[in-house]
Amino acid sequence: MPSESSVRAALATVDDPEIRKPITELGMVESVVIADTGAVTVGVLLTVPGCPMKAELTRGVTEAVSRVEGVTAVDVRLGVMSDAQRGELKQTLRGDAPANEIPFAQPGSRTRVYAVASGKGGVGKSSVTVNLAVALAAKGLSVGVVDADIYGFSVPRMLGVTGKPTQVDQMIMPPVAHDVKVISIGMFTPGNTAVVWRGPMLHRALQQFLADVFWGDLDVLLMDLPPGTGDIAISVAQLVPTAELLVVTTPQLAAREVAERAGSIALQTHQQIVGVVENMSWLDLPDGSRMELFGSGGGQAVADSLAETTGTRVPLLGQVPIDQLVREGGDDGTPVILRSPESPAAVALRGVADALAARQQSIVGRSLGLTPVR
Repeated sequence: MPSESSVRAALATVDDPEIRKPITELGMVESVVIADTGAVTVGVLLTVPGCPMKAELTRGVTEAVSRVEGVTAVDVRLGVMSDAQRGELKQTLRGDAPANEIPFAQPGSRTRVYAVASGKGGVGKSSVTVNLAVALAAKGLSVGVVDADIYGFSVPRMLGVTGKPTQVDQMIMPPVAHDVKVISIGMFTPGNTAVVWRGPMLHRALQQFLADVFWGDLDVLLMDLPPGTGDIAISVAQLVPTAELLVVTTPQLAAREVAERAGSIALQTHQQIVGVVENMSWLDLPDGSRMELFGSGGGQAVADSLAETTGTRVPLLGQVPIDQLVREGGDDGTPVILRSPESPAAVALRGVADALAARQQSIVGRSLGLTPVR
């Protein structure tokens, strides 16, 4: 006969699909009943009625308990948490953190925040963002993406996200795609409705994405910024002062000049520039030669200019060639990093991800815990 302790030990291996923590730690296991025949009935409490992940949760519980020696059958009975239980869950996840606190802005945060910026649209900034996120997640890091391009949101499609966020006691659970947590204004608008907002509402939306969404313990947070140096870029600097800029450009002279202006905002916001990514660098031809459709040297020129302007080291992290597979991956929700991992574009993007993953945690603005000695 299986014991209750062995069944609960098996349940401890089942993570909630949205929160990514064991259901036993979240108070979701209501009961475990073992019949004389070895059949086990498990009562599981969903966070909200109509939870979109209930089928996946049921499957995970069934598989875990079925592996326990002596279990002959598993019956999962789903219930719903009460308001008090949801309050306890929020307390478990958030602890004593004040409401509307942005965890990434706190001195003790160990999350590296990269704001992916560009001077103009059409340089592939969102494609770079989603592929870097997937590549970093594939390295075993906990990764989140904020689609901060409120007007031109495209990250949900590029990552294949079709589900909606779940709200638990005013705490938003972000959908997960390819092991990346994602939030976008596109998840809250019906169809392809345009967002027509002024600056204060943009700021508030970004603040909610950062504070009200439960991100958990992220290693890296990527923020896909709109092109230019407008309201969102300023809000990011205010809400997450430790965010570092990752500038995306093409080799074209016009794009290069605008990218330099976008990167130079770091002087006014006191942000660090982590590096430059040159996208659409060339087209590989069947005969093995390269066609530089947009010129050459733009990425390195932007990096050199920003290094001179800011007085810091700004490396060119990578050059990504033009590849039809990048476009196809963005359209069907499977980034080229996963769709065609050996393609030239995927290899180049993985190199940029490796450089970002290898960076040491910055200690700027953090307490070192030092005390004066007599």
